[in-house]
Amino acid sequence: MKMMGELTKGFFKENPIFVIMLGMCPTLATSTSMSNAVGMGIAATFVLVCSNILISILRKIIPNTIRIPCYIVVIAAFVTIVDLSMKAWFPELSKSLGIFIPLIVVNCIILGRAEAFAGKNGIIASTLDGIGMGIGFTMALLLLAFIRELTGTGKLFNIVILPENYFNPALIMILPPGAFLVLGSLMALFAWLRLRKEKA
Repeated sequence: MKMMGELTKGFFKENPIFVIMLGMCPTLATSTSMSNAVGMGIAATFVLVCSNILISILRKIIPNTIRIPCYIVVIAAFVTIVDLSMKAWFPELSKSLGIFIPLIVVNCIILGRAEAFAGKNGIIASTLDGIGMGIGFTMALLLLAFIRELTGTGKLFNIVILPENYFNPALIMILPPGAFLVLGSLMALFAWLRLRKEKA
């Protein structure tokens, strides 16, 4: 039961975007389309899981005084794998995500889980924590991207869902102001649902 809690806490209870509010920059920048959201979510989840596992294995070896630099080196190694793999196999997606793939190195979600969880817990718990937080981050990105791409272009995954004959796209939704508008509305919704649950 405890292990299941480690896996699912990132979905809603400790969602990295809507609850803990970390990693806002890549969230706002890469949620313009569903394909970008999927790519960023998978990349971040891979780095999160792999770095959690390795840091958990090395937690008793890494000196406490240099743990943060060591964590960054571990995270950077997995980000390099993701970056080069994406450039080789998914060049268009790599180009679309741009600098935000290398910037996973300093993503607060990944460094935060390394410091708060993987550096203090065993391999299985750290793996489940990484998977859960990664899925929660990906779900948040997909929800933002779904709303922004559909209302901003009438498309999903570049497939026309709402023809222009029946729908006038709100282009602001795929621009930075639209990102803040959708993110703020979803954060307010999550906060309201949490308060409602606490009062029930």
